[in-house]
Amino acid sequence: MAKSTLTSWLPAAPGNVFQRNKAIRRAAEEKGVKVINLSIGQPSGPALELACKATAKAVMSRDQNMHEYQDNGCLPIPDFAKRFVRCHVGDCLDDVEGLGYLPIPGIKPMLGLIPLACGAVARDTPYLTVFTCTDPGYPTPAYWSEVYGSDISHVALKLSPDNGFLFTLDQITTEREVGRCLVMMNFPHNPSGRAMDEDWVRHVCGYCQQRDIRLVNDAAYTLVTHESGHPTLAQIACQFPGLSWAEAFSASKAGNFTGWRIGAMVGSADFIDDIARIKGDADSGFAAFAAIGILEQLENGMDEVKATQVLYHQRIRALISILRPRGMKLAVTPQAGFFTLWQTPKMAFGQVITDAEHFNRLMLENTGVLGVPFNPYIRYAVVNDVLANANGIAEAFDKASVAY
Repeated sequence: MAKSTLTSWLPAAPGNVFQRNKAIRRAAEEKGVKVINLSIGQPSGPALELACKATAKAVMSRDQNMHEYQDNGCLPIPDFAKRFVRCHVGDCLDDVEGLGYLPIPGIKPMLGLIPLACGAVARDTPYLTVFTCTDPGYPTPAYWSEVYGSDISHVALKLSPDNGFLFTLDQITTEREVGRCLVMMNFPHNPSGRAMDEDWVRHVCGYCQQRDIRLVNDAAYTLVTHESGHPTLAQIACQFPGLSWAEAFSASKAGNFTGWRIGAMVGSADFIDDIARIKGDADSGFAAFAAIGILEQLENGMDEVKATQVLYHQRIRALISILRPRGMKLAVTPQAGFFTLWQTPKMAFGQVITDAEHFNRLMLENTGVLGVPFNPYIRYAVVNDVLANANGIAEAFDKASVAY
């Protein structure tokens, strides 16, 4: 049989940073390297028991609406989205008019739909500029914005120690193109763990309301926020009746539900209706029985969720106490999540470091420690038991002898 000459229709690209990282980890393990994996970006361990039991009961239900397409709703629990959001923001939205709610199959599949809900690539709509929190940051919003190509302009808002990993409004003023504007935030932030300050988010809401800018926040890490005084977008945006906004919440990080794909959005009715319209043509909804199990956990087992958050906070403090005395510099003190973000050293193992990927490879090859590079930073996660690996981590950074 003749060898196929068929090739990819896509241009060459470096590939997803997480996939590249997994590949170098596998290669190291094949060479016999014992990996201390600080790169994992999802909770490890089984899902919380109360949710599992409630889901098992729901799976056995003979009601057809438990097992059919849910589309933009949740047939067994029509008010699922409102109750799910309430578990994240409290009762502040109970009496607010003009809101919309939408069940979603996790946040990630929605990120590419949000620019579409703002008119990206649609005919006869104004040009769209999309600002994302991806410099550094979780890359999916930037990926989708760039997929749409010349139909929109994408600008990654610079987050750094200089601005405390909260973008400045002049960045939007300076970069904004003619036409409509969408700001896609991600707070609490991945990879830095930065949460929003109340005064800051008020300024952002006021700025966007005054200029007719749509504002959306990926709030996946809300239930693993370690400090008080850091509001969600919904808790502030609901006080700005002229603001077009939306916020997405997910069950993934709070209780080891990453594969369950359950979440909900809330926002001004105009924006949620537009998102629902695009979503309705793009998917058939989530699994109702999983939604029932997770809602049971959040409404009646929040103590277990809180215990998970406390565990991550303890591990973060432990990792910082190991790395700081060995010369590593935090980019910002994390206030949420299960990540720590560090400035990439200039020297390690007696070598000049070219970038975060170079440092990550050297650490893996020489010590087995693996993080995730977000140039010019490197992220170390604590979903694995940092205390159990404390000696190995300390020895690794002693060996690295980093310098800035």
